[in-house]
Amino acid sequence: MSTYAPSAPLARASSSVFGRVMSLVGVAIAFTVAGAYLGRDLALGTAQVLGFVAIGMLFAQSFAAGLRRGGAGLTWLFALALILGLSLGPVLQVYANAEPDVVVQAAGATALTTLAMGAWGLATSADLSRWLRPLSFAMLGLFVIGLLLLLFGAAGNPLFSLAVIVVSAALLVIDFNFVRNRATDDDAIWLATGIFVSILNLFISFLNLFGRR
Repeated sequence: MSTYAPSAPLARASSSVFGRVMSLVGVAIAFTVAGAYLGRDLALGTAQVLGFVAIGMLFAQSFAAGLRRGGAGLTWLFALALILGLSLGPVLQVYANAEPDVVVQAAGATALTTLAMGAWGLATSADLSRWLRPLSFAMLGLFVIGLLLLLFGAAGNPLFSLAVIVVSAALLVIDFNFVRNRATDDDAIWLATGIFVSILNLFISFLNLFGRR
């Protein structure tokens, strides 16, 4: 019994943090969907400006600890999600009108990848946190490039999209592994932001891949 007793409080804590993180991710996705719907008729120039605002917000959160926790962190996350949705609205509207199946396929592939990588991360007992920082910066850079390519109508190279998918999927494994092994309540907002951005990265990349067929 003594072998397993110390792990029980940790398991309960991890479960609590996991629940909070996924709730925040779900709300962030809802804000993005709402933003995309509200922004579907925006001028492309306006959407591009909003895209730059979202990129700036991501960089600000990366370097300002106060934007990664507490009420300010929550507000920042949801505002970021809404602005990203608004910026993507006109582009997604074009896809929805011209190739609606592509949007559905990209969403389905994103959901399956997220579930698979999340399960992998939660099932892995080894601590993978040493990979968190380098992959986070790599993903942030790829996200910025991918978003700009999408907003400015430049068809991304399929190899670039595949690279984004690989990095985003790997980061999802590490984020969920961090939730299992190390996360506390103070980590919930920045973890939710990372998972949310990885999911959006996957969706944009799958959209580009499937839209090229």
